[in-house]
Amino acid sequence: MPEWKQAGRLVLQCLRNPSEWRGLLCSYTSRSKFSTASRFNDASSLQAATSSAPLDPMTVSTRAEERALLRTGVKPIGSRRRRAALQDTANLPFEQLPYQCFQEARNLLRTNREEKLKQIEVQRGRIARLKQQESGISGGEMEKQRRLRSMRKHLEELKILADINDPVIKKRFEDGEGDMNRPIYRYLADRKWRSYRRPLLVQRVTQMNVIPDVFPQIDPTADVRLAFSHRNVQPGEFVDSRVSEIPAKLDVQVYDKGERLLSVVVLDSDVPDLQTDGFNYRCHFLAANIASSPMITSLPLSKVSKDSQLILPWLPPYAQKGSSYHRLSVFVMQQQDGGEIDASKLRERVKREGFNLRSFTDKYSLRPIGVHMFRNQWDEGTAGVMRRAGIEDADLEFRRKKVEPLPYKKKDGSRYR
Repeated sequence: MPEWKQAGRLVLQCLRNPSEWRGLLCSYTSRSKFSTASRFNDASSLQAATSSAPLDPMTVSTRAEERALLRTGVKPIGSRRRRAALQDTANLPFEQLPYQCFQEARNLLRTNREEKLKQIEVQRGRIARLKQQESGISGGEMEKQRRLRSMRKHLEELKILADINDPVIKKRFEDGEGDMNRPIYRYLADRKWRSYRRPLLVQRVTQMNVIPDVFPQIDPTADVRLAFSHRNVQPGEFVDSRVSEIPAKLDVQVYDKGERLLSVVVLDSDVPDLQTDGFNYRCHFLAANIASSPMITSLPLSKVSKDSQLILPWLPPYAQKGSSYHRLSVFVMQQQDGGEIDASKLRERVKREGFNLRSFTDKYSLRPIGVHMFRNQWDEGTAGVMRRAGIEDADLEFRRKKVEPLPYKKKDGSRYR
């Protein structure tokens, strides 16, 4: 019984029999003391058990628990609402939930999947027969290759349609347990990326004129994430010069199957040029022949091979005092047909100052698939970063010239006397 009901009952008894007031009050006081003490002991024991027990990423449901779990290096799985629901439900597998409608829907989806699997086998047989067919019967080699590309594309679509409605597939994807070797998980990840992160990235690089100042146009097909140590950098964010002194770490997620070789270029497009009174380019990092696949996403720039991959080592970004902010662009480019680039010869030809990305991509047949950017400006740590990197003119300050008006546009002061 709730305490307020007990207290109300005691008050009524005291009003009816005033002589019993003292004894009832003493008994209620002692009873409430013992109950309060027991509740305090239960709470303290629960808190001690909670602090000693490890946090489960499947069941943490408060912000404090999420922060404590993230400090250990483990991310919570699923949404907060789902994790809170798992605390009060039995530990049943998702596919065995005892709901008749749910199980009937799964049976319907299973039948649909079996039909798609039969269509996949039929399509594979057609592709195999077309490969064995002579080019003259197929209308020429070009027509044969065009038909093969179309049939392979339809085969990949059938693979996705076979699993697109499976609730177990969606659950694993939302929990971050999807296998990127399977087409369905690559499709779901690509759709999620194109819903928010890709439009935001395209907006930033076009709004800040990275496109077309650095490169004429780009159609990003890979998700590129940038971080310095443990700090994630959003596109267009200002980064302190002391933070960007160390080489960046990239996470490149591609959504088409197979391995490929990538080249990475970090370029400053706002280097002041005093001779031309304009701006020039400077390459802060260049590497080639970096293997990547849907499963291999981590790309720390500090760990590339110095013999076969590294061409220009990391140069800390800096902006001299008085100059406006500098745009640092990160371009990830796919090498044609998986061919390697001779890094030793490229080191002799490439220079940091005046690096032109357009001519570089044309010369080595590179195709940009991903882009990222951040900004840098003069701060209190820039002079120290330049000194440690051996960069001269750390005490140089840019000042704007005062533009004198033309003689015929000067106002006559005698008119205002």
